[in-house]
Amino acid sequence: MRRRQPPAVPPVPFSPAAARAHRAGLGLTPEQVVEGMAAHGVRLLPSHVLGWESGELRPAEDEFIALARALWCPPAQLMGVRPARLRDFRVARELNQESAAHRIGLALDRYQRAEATGQWDGDQEQTHALAQVLGTTLRELVAVTGRAQELDRRLRQCVDGRWQAQLRPIGRIVPVHEGDLTAVLTALQNEYQVTSHWGAGSWGSPAPAADTRAAARPLGERFWELLELLETEIPV
Repeated sequence: MRRRQPPAVPPVPFSPAAARAHRAGLGLTPEQVVEGMAAHGVRLLPSHVLGWESGELRPAEDEFIALARALWCPPAQLMGVRPARLRDFRVARELNQESAAHRIGLALDRYQRAEATGQWDGDQEQTHALAQVLGTTLRELVAVTGRAQELDRRLRQCVDGRWQAQLRPIGRIVPVHEGDLTAVLTALQNEYQVTSHWGAGSWGSPAPAADTRAAARPLGERFWELLELLETEIPV
């Protein structure tokens, strides 16, 4: 029986055009770029630089970070796109897995598993540290930790039942101050429950127009809108 191979990890996002533009802007030759990379512990040939700039080659993680340092630019500028994975955010901060895990306060194997699977199982404190170490927004944090569906499910439970029971689980997903999360979940439940009850047509009068407009939005979207009104430590 053949052992199943783990899925291949996609390469770090890389923009050949951005690499060419940064090198040209500094007036550096490929030879000078590899000299700069060697100062950061990565030794390659000028042909590698040209291969990256033409799109024929893709830099490995350590090569990517060394190239960004040699070109004196933030790694994210060489990606050409906004990071979309835990690994991409980490590389954009010029961190290896060991450094990231240490700063977050997580065992290395647990962090490596999170990167490989896209599923995060840290507690609220670790999740808060993850966002700070990797420089994500709260929306990005939920996406890259694989918790978007769980958040949607728990928000629905807030509206259908008692939000208090969901306060701590949602805090593990969206690490904000408990008072802020309480305010948002209370408002969310009031908006959606009131609109649902008044809109049933069986009793009472129509819901206020503001509540109707708010509850017409998807539940998750309205959650982020309400949270964005507050001054959270981690940007929404």
